[in-house]
Amino acid sequence: MLNANRDIQRTPAHTRSQVLTHALNLFTGQGYFNTSVHDIAHASKVSVGSIYHHFKDKEGIARTLYEELLTQMVEEITDILRNHTTAHSRCRAITELLFEITVVTPETMEFIIYAKHREFLPGEFPICSSKPFVMMREIVAEGMETGEIHTMDPTVATACLFGGSIRLITGYLDGVLEKRLPEYLEETWTCGWRAVAVV
Repeated sequence: MLNANRDIQRTPAHTRSQVLTHALNLFTGQGYFNTSVHDIAHASKVSVGSIYHHFKDKEGIARTLYEELLTQMVEEITDILRNHTTAHSRCRAITELLFEITVVTPETMEFIIYAKHREFLPGEFPICSSKPFVMMREIVAEGMETGEIHTMDPTVATACLFGGSIRLITGYLDGVLEKRLPEYLEETWTCGWRAVAVV
């Protein structure tokens, strides 16, 4: 049985971080519905009472996790917008970012791509309508306005540009790629850009 006194020495921020980290691993490893608050408490070495204090319930953990991961992506994409000026360089940097997240923290990308969020977070928009993906479509639309990208439906153009990269990411997460994910970056990016670029 967990010792509730262990929580006394932890700051609220540390406790929260521990719970979210282990919840992410459990949600992606065994699924949201197969994970209990007790599982998360055991893995994070945080008392059940402390978890309920910080998050109210399991859905609260999942919602916080979902919101924080998307917020991190928004911050990364915002940095890209500040540091790059063309649609080409921005979309290339986003592709690199998606590959990097997948390699460094595969659980993050697995939760973002594979989890059926609306089953356990019914009030949330589908992942493809979340802020990071909206920002990606806006960058593509701006590329059309500047003449870098062919004029077409921005949703179609975004799918053409990033779809191959996301498919390789899922291949990496599924363990079916023959090479390391970064080795596919250049070829994948080139194919995606050629599909939409004004030559």
